[in-house]
Amino acid sequence: MTDNNLQAAVSAGVMSAENEHRALLQSIVEVARAIFSAKASSIFLHDESADELVFEAVAGEGSDSLIGTRFPSSTGIAGFVLVTRQPLVIEDLQQDPRFARETAESTGYVPKSMMSVPLLHEEGVLGVLNVLDRSEQIEFSLSQMELLGLFANQAAIALDLLQRARHARAVLAESGSDAGVVSRLASALEGLEEEQREPALRLLAALDDVLRADVAF
Repeated sequence: MTDNNLQAAVSAGVMSAENEHRALLQSIVEVARAIFSAKASSIFLHDESADELVFEAVAGEGSDSLIGTRFPSSTGIAGFVLVTRQPLVIEDLQQDPRFARETAESTGYVPKSMMSVPLLHEEGVLGVLNVLDRSEQIEFSLSQMELLGLFANQAAIALDLLQRARHARAVLAESGSDAGVVSRLASALEGLEEEQREPALRLLAALDDVLRADVAF
């Protein structure tokens, strides 16, 4: 396989992986919204380079327009949860000074209540999962928070994989015609028998490791 063909194959694999991870995030917010009979649910990614929170997945109110919307990471309840790494359940947002009403208005939906949990992975916090205006017939309990925590764990894993795929795509794009990284990977792969080659996801993970090492040097 030539370097150009391998680079094209890897690029296609990276794009496919990125789409799969975003679809998983979308499934998480949709299921969370359904289980809590909520008006909306959303996942924010913390973009560390810009220090902003970015809507990555939305179910319910705002699902057709908010993906990609950004605001400062310190904003509102989500910003507080991001910094403190502690979950919050607020039944009356209007009475909470941390609530950023103007920001909520800019999204087109102002919630009355919120359940918010940080998305923790290894030593870092990758973002925040919010559930807005759960049904009044569902009283808050510790079991509900535990359930929300399970959603948060899955969302954190998906966000981490999404970031890895985006990192790989960015480095591939920057390499242009000088595909030194891909060349090294091609040499390694061509030394293996066909049946020994790693599945696509392992290939992407290995590529990410190589790319990170390349940047470090």
